[in-house]
Amino acid sequence: MASYRSATSNYPKRIYFEPFHALATDWTVKRATVLMGPRRVGKTVMLSQLVDALLANGSDPTTVMYASIDTPIYSQIPLEKFLDFFPIHPSQNLDRYYVFFDEIQYLKDWEVHLKDLVDRYPNVKFIASGSAAAALRLASKESGAGRFSDFRLPPLTFAEFVNFIGRTDELIGLPDDRTTLCTTSNIEELNAEFINYLNYGGYPEAVLSASIRQNSDQFVKNDIIDKVLLKDLPALYGITDIQELNRLFAHMAYNTGQEVSLQSLSEKSGKTKPTISRYIEYLESAFLVTKLSRIDATARRFQRETAFKTYLTNPSMRAALFSPVTPDKPEVIGHLAEAAVFSQ
Repeated sequence: MASYRSATSNYPKRIYFEPFHALATDWTVKRATVLMGPRRVGKTVMLSQLVDALLANGSDPTTVMYASIDTPIYSQIPLEKFLDFFPIHPSQNLDRYYVFFDEIQYLKDWEVHLKDLVDRYPNVKFIASGSAAAALRLASKESGAGRFSDFRLPPLTFAEFVNFIGRTDELIGLPDDRTTLCTTSNIEELNAEFINYLNYGGYPEAVLSASIRQNSDQFVKNDIIDKVLLKDLPALYGITDIQELNRLFAHMAYNTGQEVSLQSLSEKSGKTKPTISRYIEYLESAFLVTKLSRIDATARRFQRETAFKTYLTNPSMRAALFSPVTPDKPEVIGHLAEAAVFSQ
């Protein structure tokens, strides 16, 4: 039961917090809010900050509940059972309640049960989050039609990165209106921080912790990439050839921002083009890559696609897999900068 300020209350807020707060607390819409995104982008922190905001704005602590579903003792409990933990059950009270389910994808058929709760308890706002973005996206569209509002939380933008390291006022001159461009008093320092952003700036923990930043390759590779490739995607889609999926992602990461084709990827991997296409869809659904298709003069996609580009959702994944980029490698920086701009 949330009756205290969370340990993350002093963490800097993501630029997405205010729109997420507005969506999650909108009582005019009878929907649950599902916070989606890659691992380690700050979803749990954002939920905790929302709990803090509710309490600060006068919500009764006995009407706010937070549960981390990946905790073993909670993993087999039906979602409705959590409502029994309130001192007064929501069905016996007209007060407004808030229920937070963190890492909800660990509960089987969560989307069916959550949809049922939304229908049955109009005085309860359900807010859920999860890292297995593939399951969340699929379930939200199929089983939660009309009952879920999806909110995507991506890795840090460059503007957020500069703010998190406390250098916004020093390096960026913000305009008074939206018609004027931003300026900078020190382009060299701003460029240097952009290189840092390309190498480790996508994830709040790596930015805020010096020890993690020094080992950002291990942090990003072990906690983000490997867990998605070795755990999330195989569990969701029954993938048996994990090594092949790993090699495909490594190839796409190394060549982020460059043009590729299913034919070339098939020849290099020995896998059929339908298999490669399916693997790319898996990587997209897990928010690891984004595919950009070519279009014709009328802005329509070609019926027979021969080439396309793929981008990492955050360029720091490339540095984690291979090596940090340095200013003396303009050909690499160019592609990473393109990936960074595209992701934002």
